Amino acid sequence: MKPTPRFLRWLVPAALIAVWLAVGGAFGPYAGKISEVSTNDQASFLPESAESTKVIEAQEDFRTSETVPAIIVWEADEGGIDAGQRQQAEQTLAELAQAPGVAGRPSPVQPSQDGEALQAVLPLSSELDERMGDVVDAILETAGQVEGTEAYVAGPAATQADLSEAFAGIDGLLLGVALSVVLLILLLVYRSVLLPLAIILGSVFALALATAIVYFLAERDVVRVDGQVQGILFILVIGAATDYGLLLSARFREELAHSGDRVGAARTALRRSLGAIVASGSTVALGLLALLLSDLRNNRALGPVGAIGIACAMLSALTFLPAVLSVLGRSAYWPARPKPPADPSDPSAARGVWGRVAALVDRSPRRVWAVSLAGLALAAAFFPTLSSTGVPTKEIFVGGAQSVTAQERLNEHFPGGSGNPAVIIADAGRVREVTAAAQDTEGVASAAPVTSSGRPGGGEPLVVDGRVSVQATLSAGADSDEALETVERLRESVHAVDGADALVGGYTAQQLDSRDTAREDRALIIPVVLMIILVILIGLLRSVVMPVLLVATVALNFLATLGIAALVFEGLLGYSGTDPSIPLYGFVFLVALGVDYNIFLMTRVREETLLHGNRMGVLKGLTATGGVITSAGVVLAATFAALVVIPLSFLVQIAFIVAFGVLMDTVLVRSLLVPALARDIGPAVWWPSALSRRGEEAQTRPGGDREGRPAPDAG
Repeated sequence: MKPTPRFLRWLVPAALIAVWLAVGGAFGPYAGKISEVSTNDQASFLPESAESTKVIEAQEDFRTSETVPAIIVWEADEGGIDAGQRQQAEQTLAELAQAPGVAGRPSPVQPSQDGEALQAVLPLSSELDERMGDVVDAILETAGQVEGTEAYVAGPAATQADLSEAFAGIDGLLLGVALSVVLLILLLVYRSVLLPLAIILGSVFALALATAIVYFLAERDVVRVDGQVQGILFILVIGAATDYGLLLSARFREELAHSGDRVGAARTALRRSLGAIVASGSTVALGLLALLLSDLRNNRALGPVGAIGIACAMLSALTFLPAVLSVLGRSAYWPARPKPPADPSDPSAARGVWGRVAALVDRSPRRVWAVSLAGLALAAAFFPTLSSTGVPTKEIFVGGAQSVTAQERLNEHFPGGSGNPAVIIADAGRVREVTAAAQDTEGVASAAPVTSSGRPGGGEPLVVDGRVSVQATLSAGADSDEALETVERLRESVHAVDGADALVGGYTAQQLDSRDTAREDRALIIPVVLMIILVILIGLLRSVVMPVLLVATVALNFLATLGIAALVFEGLLGYSGTDPSIPLYGFVFLVALGVDYNIFLMTRVREETLLHGNRMGVLKGLTATGGVITSAGVVLAATFAALVVIPLSFLVQIAFIVAFGVLMDTVLVRSLLVPALARDIGPAVWWPSALSRRGEEAQTRPGGDREGRPAPDAG
């Protein structure tokens, strides 16, 4: 047979590299442009079917213009507020009413009952978006001119301004930190320059393609993106593309050590890594898509966006990197020299780290898995102590924020719910009964219908399509457990008014509905994700026992991680709770990504088991994959840890849970627990495949490759 012309062997790799260079050049700018189609309006991500969501929709009819309230608070430096200070505040407020960005008449200046503070509400245009911070700063500067007082700006406008500032560095800072950390780790692991740069370049190209796709879909309202989703997309693509690149390059190094044919080595590495990478990516992508079952809009937003990112990461790892490796060959690892992994049957291999780990698993498998299991179970025992009822306003921003300080000052001098009242929409004919029921509810400081002025009280109720809006100010802070309980009582009270068809919404009601919906989502989505992963593993490993073990171990690792997180968040970081979505996000990432590493391990173990039997298959698979999988775990953990540069507790908590959980899964579950269980159970772990009926040892099959390795479909 005539050999393939040399130029054809290089044509495909060269074409793939050219295509990805074009993708990077054309779509690279979209990583910075995606913020243009992002929204940080938290109300738009509420549960669709929730009562508070229906109230938001009903409130649109009562608004003459789209506004966001800014609550100005003046606190006396010493003693109480005097008449002169109140007059200055009123003059200042009149001046602010004409300022750019103000979209309505401000409320009158109201003194606190303790006489030490004043407050007024200034409606701002909802179309300010990124300019909200500048407008709030200007308001704060003007309000600060009242002598003898300290001025603050609280309310939704101030929170929106602080959120915009927190996400301001997401395009540059987060991406720069993540890529720098990954590059540093790769340089330390490989002690070469070209290969880390090739892997990083592949992840950047994958991110460029993913952000371009998401940008076009978000621009057409097919998907929704907020700052949190955007940050997770960046981290997920970089981490996944790097992980897949590490697996492929490690296999390429093995093949290259036995052959000088760089193109042939790249093809073989791709063929033998393809199943593991596709299965791994599929578990994460399908796990993320399961979030579409959620009734919380921010969960549903992450599902397709994250799945697109994973698909692009797989595509880059399976096309761009093999092409680059085909071109670079041995020079990719310079100054190191590619060499095959140590053989655990060789006495000299025992001197290596993974040779010693394999020897420990081989020598005392039952003790290894028992101790590992006990440690995970102990950590998991603290899981019930993790509170997921919500994050208080004062804990939303890491290191505090102007809006948080302002809200604390507001709560100190006025009813805790000031600025964030409960909103009741009811039939106009029952407005008196509904208002009376609200006022009689324990925990409600005051209640009054909204008038034509757009504010509660002071005139006839504003009636729109036979409905009225009643605002109820709560005694407790709007984000407190007491406020949540008050809203539950308030709903019972107004729902009991015959013919009112009352609905209760507002900030506290939104928190309550989000918490309840998140609980329902976990009960639905967690079993679905576990079933998806189990089906993929059964198809990949052609076994039932092994997939069940893998799913059970990563699920236990998830519970153990949440147990540790409960101790760290409360004991070390001072958090009183987590966002209701945190456990579900943590589950999807940890279980899906945790299964990734077990897929990398067990596909290699199965390959070696076909040749050498279960015992040597486990030991060879562990020795061959130990270094690369651990490196991949460290890279992914470090990548998620980069989320801490965004000063939001939600992202800090996600960063800790995923980073710590991935490291524990890589070091404990994948390196010790799973191999020890497979070694102790023996061939039965592969039931019902033919491997379960083979002995612990096996002879090399005739017709295998240089090591007697069979074709990929053997067994």
